[in-house]
Amino acid sequence: MPELLALYPALAALAPATLGTPVEVPAGAVLFTQHQQCLGLPLVLEGEVRVSKRSSEGRTLELYRVGPGDLCLVSSACLFHGTPLMAEGVATRPTRLLLIPPGTFHEWLDQRGFRDMVLGAFAERIADLAALVDAIAFQRLDERLAAALLGHGPALAVTHQALAQELGTVREIVTRMLRRFEREGWVALSREQIRILDSGALRRHAQRSVTQVTDTGPVQPVQ
Repeated sequence: MPELLALYPALAALAPATLGTPVEVPAGAVLFTQHQQCLGLPLVLEGEVRVSKRSSEGRTLELYRVGPGDLCLVSSACLFHGTPLMAEGVATRPTRLLLIPPGTFHEWLDQRGFRDMVLGAFAERIADLAALVDAIAFQRLDERLAAALLGHGPALAVTHQALAQELGTVREIVTRMLRRFEREGWVALSREQIRILDSGALRRHAQRSVTQVTDTGPVQPVQ
């Protein structure tokens, strides 16, 4: 399977040709859920999977995304320890992937190339998660929202609920902060769309306290 080896070259020393046919899923398809047993390691060939943690109250916090050539840390950890999944995976767009069965995953771990690929993915994901922890612990929610609005062009086709899920909060809080941004003249709100009017002001607000520390300790997030 040339496409698979191009994205995951460490598999060249193994036998990926025996893994079967890739699966295609539509946007919004739930690939795995919290507390279920892991059915295998997903290798994304095309598309993207959002991996999120869901609270008992139904709130979600995005941990990371898995694209072509990436590995899923949550699935790998579950397969390593034989424990239930601690997050859920949802396709953000039409996605094509190959699922490596648990038995095959453990056989491949005996090969240094595959083992190094998995451990390297752990190192990269831990760095991403450390940055997420920093943002949650030290950056106020309104500043995180300002950062989330940047880098998508002059207009975002997004709902307040989707932003709330990305930030790990509730829609009402996001709506209240967006209306404040609108009063400041930074954005213009319409149905399922946010127009950026002053990206410079949003950027300055987003960077205001990423690493700010007071005499009494880290700035606490405002929820």
